[in-house]
Amino acid sequence: MKKRVFLILSAFILSVIPVFTVSAAEGAPRLIDEADLLSDSEESALLGSLDEISERQKMDIVVVTENSLEGKSAMEYADDFYDENGYGFGEGRDGILFLVSMEERDWHISTRGYGITTVTDAGREYMSGQLKEDLSGGEYAAAFMAFAGLCDDYITQARNGEPYDVGNLPKEPFWFGGCLGISLGIAFVISLIVTGVMKSKLKTVHSQSGADTYVKRGGLKLTKENDLFLYRHIDRREKPKEEESAGGSDTHTSSSGATHGGGGGKF
Repeated sequence: MKKRVFLILSAFILSVIPVFTVSAAEGAPRLIDEADLLSDSEESALLGSLDEISERQKMDIVVVTENSLEGKSAMEYADDFYDENGYGFGEGRDGILFLVSMEERDWHISTRGYGITTVTDAGREYMSGQLKEDLSGGEYAAAFMAFAGLCDDYITQARNGEPYDVGNLPKEPFWFGGCLGISLGIAFVISLIVTGVMKSKLKTVHSQSGADTYVKRGGLKLTKENDLFLYRHIDRREKPKEEESAGGSDTHTSSSGATHGGGGGKF
């Protein structure tokens, strides 16, 4: 309840006092845990990380948890929360907000200003894939810290001129693919050795080209003969793929008239 009163007072103050550089330091905290998903120590560590990344990158990174969306969609709630609580650096109100609601287990990422460029639609899908397992498993602190780290990486990548997007997404950790390849290679070598040893022991056995060798003469008399279709050849052609997305971010207008990007789902 105290947090909500603080947010209302903050929004009122920001609406009547002119500001020249808008950031979360002058508005609401960058972590609002209304659903009480984090311990005190987890809140302290996460808020410290969010503040450090935000100030260094000059873009607000915000995490909000709620028990109810008060009848709004996750997108509407996230956009309005961002706009009404003074988040965002500079004239573009640059920032990224991550909302988690326990009411229907919704999550939503809302972007504004340079945040729209930073988190493209394809980049957001990749990001959600890194977060949903922890969210679904109740590992909220891990999910939120991962979100903060990913935002830091995404902002740096965007400022270097190549935002994560279609055809340019973060690479999977090298060690996984390398270890998998090495494991398969070792298994293949072992299988060759084993089959080689087994084959060397079959010195008295020779393959035969026909079945006559195994049939006793006069012991089998065919009374009926049929042709049995065993194999067929099928040519397969790959179905033409639909045109890939051109990339970038779809945008929409919030109730306050601001342009936002982002998207979300269930966990």
